[in-house]
Amino acid sequence: MSTPQAAAKRPVSALLAGPYGHPFHPILVTVPIGAWVCALVFDLASRFVDDPGFLAKGSVWLIAIGVIGAVAAALVGLLDLFAIPTGTPAFRTGLLHMGLNLAVTAAYIGNFFWRQADYDTPAAVATGPLVLSALSLVALAASGYLGGKLAYHYGVRVADEATQAQGYQTRTD
Repeated sequence: MSTPQAAAKRPVSALLAGPYGHPFHPILVTVPIGAWVCALVFDLASRFVDDPGFLAKGSVWLIAIGVIGAVAAALVGLLDLFAIPTGTPAFRTGLLHMGLNLAVTAAYIGNFFWRQADYDTPAAVATGPLVLSALSLVALAASGYLGGKLAYHYGVRVADEATQAQGYQTRTD
């Protein structure tokens, strides 16, 4: 690697973090994002149906699936963080991104256990757990913004411009 920026584009371990130009972290984050957004939809929907118990239980399962997915994404994301030179704005952004994601995951773990007391109650999701889910998604969106900044602004784990240029060559080039 000739520059710190070039080093951040290469995986620490291609086997674990994904090969050059194909990082695993972006695909893994879709699991917790999708599960937790759907959990909030179930939470809200549980307040508008006659038999809300199945939605409340489904939300608990979605939260659990999201936590498992978040742990997998975090492990791979940590490997991507190791590729960023310390002391750089990109590294500091990565630390903030990681910290927010860990806080969100901890909030959802807490939310999961909070809901256990009412798991067998066929009632709508209580206001407290619903608000915690909504606030957690707001924090997750902020973290997602930072993740986008890492990839699209700083180019972390994104192929270099010479590799990208191959996609724009025409047959006459």
